[in-house]
Amino acid sequence: MLGAAPDILIEKMPDQKFAIISSSWHPEICDALITGAQKALHEAGIQEVVIKKVAGSFEIPLASQYLFDQGIDAIVAVGLVLRGQTPHFEYVCQAVTDGIMQVSLAAGKPIGFGVLMCDNLDQAIARAGLAGSKEDKGYDSAKAALNLLALKASNKMK
Repeated sequence: MLGAAPDILIEKMPDQKFAIISSSWHPEICDALITGAQKALHEAGIQEVVIKKVAGSFEIPLASQYLFDQGIDAIVAVGLVLRGQTPHFEYVCQAVTDGIMQVSLAAGKPIGFGVLMCDNLDQAIARAGLAGSKEDKGYDSAKAALNLLALKASNKMK
């Protein structure tokens, strides 16, 4: 749904290690999503950000698991899956969504979900944070991951 993102406070977290994982298809869209995620992480004072590109969105869950195993605290997953003329779209979208959630829950670490799943390129452009876009899902998904890290930290202090 296109609209205003919730206003989520971005806390300073300079010691957290983040990764941004992007699919490689549609580089103009994915690069804009990466830029949006970097902006949010910069606002939070994140010093360490690893950027990894994988072949497609289908590979993001396993790449996330690898990076969590290497000590990353949180991930922002971005990419684009465009609907085609076959059921491939539904299978990939479901696998990516389920895979990212499974990895996040198993690791107990947040993954901001910024993988766009669109019917056409115009929908993706509207959400990618490009000039003229109505939304920046890279930025929003990084804020979601930051918010979950803050929640985890607040629970440790109680």
